Amino acid sequence: MTTRTQALIPIAAAAVIIGIVGLLSIPSDSKLESVEFPRGTIKVDDTVLEVQIADNESRRIRGLMFQDQLPYDQGMIFVFNEPGVYSLWMLNMQFALDMIWFDADGNVVHIEEDIPPCETPTEIMACQSIVPSGEAMYILEVTAGFVEQFGITKESKLDIISI
Repeated sequence: MTTRTQALIPIAAAAVIIGIVGLLSIPSDSKLESVEFPRGTIKVDDTVLEVQIADNESRRIRGLMFQDQLPYDQGMIFVFNEPGVYSLWMLNMQFALDMIWFDADGNVVHIEEDIPPCETPTEIMACQSIVPSGEAMYILEVTAGFVEQFGITKESKLDIISI
């Protein structure tokens, strides 16, 4: 007959392993380093947003990790040098997001709504990348509910005011 201690040892060991793997999966330059994001202004349809700009590898890796929820007039825009299929994930996020992928002309390529953060060790181990259905040049992350509140659709348009 298994004692309570014998049953808890494998569970505790698994929890420690999951925690270690989770910590090791965070890219080293984004663990504790403070990343400064330049700011800019964009417009999606008639909605103007102040955005943090993730335009290099370290900024894109860090993204909105560890930040508090944003108001609807703010977001983060990921800027790439060339069109491609760029995926995102929700590791170390503190709130759910809507994500919108745009091509080089500002046309919507893909929309994902209400993507929850990966918070628990089990969620972190299974934290999946969100992959768009087409190539994009820009990805906009905004607080969940933005797409519905402002009626963003595949026909919406991104205008870059300053980035």
